[in-house]
Amino acid sequence: MPSTVPQPVDARLTRSALFLVATIGAGADAEGAVRGLCGDLAALVRSVGIRAPEGELSCIMGIGAGAWDRLFGAPKPAELHPFREIRGVHHAPATPGDLLFHIRAADMDLCFELATHVMTRLASAVSVVDEVHGFKYFDSRNLLGFVDGTENPVAQAAADATLIGDEDAAFAGGSYVIVQKYLHDLAKWNALPVEVQEKIIGRTKLSDIELDDAVKPTSAHNALTTLEEGGQELKILRDNMPFGEIGKGEFGTYFIGYARSPSRIEQMLENMFVGKPPGNYDRLLDVSRAVTGSLFFVPSSDFLEGAADVSAPPAEESPASPPASAPAGSLGIGSLKGD
Repeated sequence: MPSTVPQPVDARLTRSALFLVATIGAGADAEGAVRGLCGDLAALVRSVGIRAPEGELSCIMGIGAGAWDRLFGAPKPAELHPFREIRGVHHAPATPGDLLFHIRAADMDLCFELATHVMTRLASAVSVVDEVHGFKYFDSRNLLGFVDGTENPVAQAAADATLIGDEDAAFAGGSYVIVQKYLHDLAKWNALPVEVQEKIIGRTKLSDIELDDAVKPTSAHNALTTLEEGGQELKILRDNMPFGEIGKGEFGTYFIGYARSPSRIEQMLENMFVGKPPGNYDRLLDVSRAVTGSLFFVPSSDFLEGAADVSAPPAEESPASPPASAPAGSLGIGSLKGD
């Protein structure tokens, strides 16, 4: 298998991040503009980043299932599909998204500058449907006051968890990413005693120590999002960031999870929203509401750099993007409770 250079999925987490989710306009010109940007994205990152070498600027570009069909046709990454809506005790909606840009840097000015150049290049070819400016909150805590991402894999373990290998050799070095925007009811959360909050999360609030299984509920967030197969834990890489608008009373967490198979994250979400067993759901969702949901494939850097030279797929292989929401129960689960 030829060597491939992945996008910087496992780059060090930074103090600032900017997330852009966009849809591609109709027509061959719009599709051509996106393919052209794919080929030039690395150069744009270099041009902005060289002005602040210590700024750790990086950008990851993800492509949704419908957009892949329009831009590249076949072959297609083996597990690329639209985000699957989940209706359980709580609701995980599917929302539109053809392209994801995950821009990271030490400071927001670098993120903002690069995002401006990206959108200038794309101009009227795309429409931004969601934009979030994330920030590091003290010692990597979310706005609920708990440390986020404690169990993230590092170094080779991060690469093993996120990068495709021989299981889909044509797309080796790629990854999958799922994003969701969660809004928190902080007044409701802060009214809970700290001991109750800790049992919901599964860790101590101040010291970030995992609770002993003897006292940790099976519905704890970290219990439901821990997966094992053959005695080995299946890891994903999270780069969640707090965000908010004080004037609007909007406080949230932007969840972003990378994995070599989206089924890992999908199983975690099923456990959270439906429960394991059904009904034993994640009580964090009583105060944190998912308002977006999209799935993307992150091709290797090599693929992106050659994308400008890819011919458009035949017309019959260039359908419009599919509807944002799959039918309820599309994960093979039924509705336990209406919204």
